[in-house]
Amino acid sequence: MTDPVYVTEALIAEDIDAYLDQHQHKTMLRFITCGSVDDGKSTLIGRLLYDSKMIFEDQLAALESDSKKVGTQGQEIDFALLVDGLAAEREQGITIDVAYRFFNTEKRKFIVADCPGHEQYTRNMITGASTADLAVILVDARKGVLVQTRRHSYLCHLIGIRNLVLAVNKMDLVDYSQEVFDQIVADYTAFASSIGIESFTALPISGFKGDNITALSANTPWYQGPTLVEHLETVEVNSARDAQRPFRLPVQWVNRPNLDFRGFSGLISTGSVKPGDQVRVLPSGKTSTVTRIVTMDGDLDEAVAGQSVTLCFADEVDCSRGDVIALADNPPEAADQFEATIVWLNDDPLHVGRAYWMKLGTQMVSVTVQQPKYAVNVNTMDHVAAKTLELNAIGVATITTDKPVVFEPYAANRTLGGFILIDKMTNSTVGAGMLNFSLRRAQNVHWQALDIGREAHAGLKNQKPAVLWFTGLSGSGKSTIANMVEKKLHRMNRHTFLLDGDNVRHGLNKDLGFTEADRIENIRRVGEVAKLMADAGLIVITAFISPFRADRDMVRKMLPEGEFIEVFIDTPLAVAEERDVKGLYKKARAGQLKNFTGIDSPYEVPESAEIRIDTTTMDVEEAADLIVNTLLGDG
Repeated sequence: MTDPVYVTEALIAEDIDAYLDQHQHKTMLRFITCGSVDDGKSTLIGRLLYDSKMIFEDQLAALESDSKKVGTQGQEIDFALLVDGLAAEREQGITIDVAYRFFNTEKRKFIVADCPGHEQYTRNMITGASTADLAVILVDARKGVLVQTRRHSYLCHLIGIRNLVLAVNKMDLVDYSQEVFDQIVADYTAFASSIGIESFTALPISGFKGDNITALSANTPWYQGPTLVEHLETVEVNSARDAQRPFRLPVQWVNRPNLDFRGFSGLISTGSVKPGDQVRVLPSGKTSTVTRIVTMDGDLDEAVAGQSVTLCFADEVDCSRGDVIALADNPPEAADQFEATIVWLNDDPLHVGRAYWMKLGTQMVSVTVQQPKYAVNVNTMDHVAAKTLELNAIGVATITTDKPVVFEPYAANRTLGGFILIDKMTNSTVGAGMLNFSLRRAQNVHWQALDIGREAHAGLKNQKPAVLWFTGLSGSGKSTIANMVEKKLHRMNRHTFLLDGDNVRHGLNKDLGFTEADRIENIRRVGEVAKLMADAGLIVITAFISPFRADRDMVRKMLPEGEFIEVFIDTPLAVAEERDVKGLYKKARAGQLKNFTGIDSPYEVPESAEIRIDTTTMDVEEAADLIVNTLLGDG
């Protein structure tokens, strides 16, 4: 049998253009290796790299130094060196993250992600699997199906990987026993069916010895299925399926280099498009006709999933980054409430009710997550009650966006169904999720247009609406100063309303406690009420500790620019505790009050408050005058 590597080398020597054309048109398969710790992931990748001859440069040079062929002893030495190199990387912590490797065979190009096996690095495994077409799930033949085998299988199935390979590794250490292999396959089959995995391909292999990797092994005459490489070369990739689905192009940017050209650029996630196709821009619903498909290499007669293109329309259509272009007769939905499955990736737990950024394709919106309906115990597959999600937890929850987003269920479209959650304060990715479906109430509840708007309400009162948001420690003087501000504004015939923290907790928020989640919900509700009052043309004054910057920023974003005025009542903890008008600090120090701000719960000082009041140098009257003058433009 002719070695394909030598055939390729001959082609390079004879016709480099033909070789490059052949290489360019190879399909690409992205896959991951996963499973429990020490099941042989790095060794298997080393074998694939070695057998495909795509190895480190020094090894390639060694292979070619004397002759085209290397003896068995040389192969063992070279492969051992390669595996040692991968093992060294693992020891240095590189595979705590996801290590990517690139290689190719005569038929296909590959990107393989070596995912860590430790449970605490589940988030890294999710990262590697998020773009994969296939997962190779390794099982140590001596140990059988383990907890992490089940965990990784569940996660692969959850994020939509339908091509699964059960690679029973280290068969050489169990004397290539068919009985051992069959028992492991039977155990895995029972588990797989319980979580909805309909099919998988099982192979007996030895990553170290090379059995059934590129050629069927004489050590397993009872196995006559495909080798691992044969399976990888022939399995259908996602791009082939994506091309058969409806056309979707999330717009990344509007391309307008001159006045005579306007195009909409992005990566086609699914389907195909041709000049002359009728398309619809979502969420606006505007329609037009494609006139050109522009690329760096010239115009195309057709573009398909996986290509980056610029579309030109026959009409001047309003379209911008975050919009989605689809065929006019088969558009996706837009909604603002969903059931979603979320994998939490941050050391700090999910804060129910707090606003996060959600990135969905090219769309970026603000989103809040409700208390999870349940979390999934991946060891038992049981649904368990959960008030939040901790690191590596998986749960199902309702999420609400601040405006409609264009989406499809993750099972149909990874780009329009898969999202990440970003902390607004730190800009770190804290979660990843999959949209399951939109909620019916989101489709049936529509914003009712009213004839009398906020401008009319404000005009009748002859004032500009505003929200004065007082924040500071308990005992800082917020309520006292806020009350004085309202009295002064009232004497000036201004229409006001004061929302005080203690008063609101007697009614609207009497069901809330003082946990972090309850504090977030407390501020969210107050923010919504303050917004409604501002819409009525009022000057709203609030006095709440509101200890978290993210929550104050959430309320700021509810209002038009310039209407939210943060008033920081800056009183040192020692001074506030010395006053202790309500005796709360004393109780907190005695352990009788839990989650008390400044004692066992943090207060995040405003970084850029519009007004700062230093109560150690300013009395109540002076503070109120400063606030009123600033509000009315006299300060």
